[in-house]
Amino acid sequence: VQLVESGGGVVQAGGSLRVSCAGSGSIWSRNVMGWYRQTPGKQRELVTSVTGSGTTNYADSVKGRFTISRDNNKTTVSLQMNSLKPEDTAVYFCAAVTPNGLTFWGQGAQVTVSS
Repeated sequence: VQLVESGGGVVQAGGSLRVSCAGSGSIWSRNVMGWYRQTPGKQRELVTSVTGSGTTNYADSVKGRFTISRDNNKTTVSLQMNSLKPEDTAVYFCAAVTPNGLTFWGQGAQVTVSS
């Protein structure tokens, strides 16, 4: 599985950004897809995930503000981030977990929210 991210950038608090991830692999629709984020000196944390059937899960800190979506035909997964806060500043990583438990990562996209 190869994952290529796009999007991110710099926005003021209260603004919106979108990050997307394009993937490959014949079993794309069976992968659990997720978005993680990491700041310097901290562990990578799970922000949200979506199963192949569309079941989503969100960290409490982003519920109601972030939305994950996937398109199994286009093999993409996106993260729409609204009402951004300075504490959302991080590098955001796309991840794919295959049915046999392997995890693949995108290269990361910087999201910076200024106050």
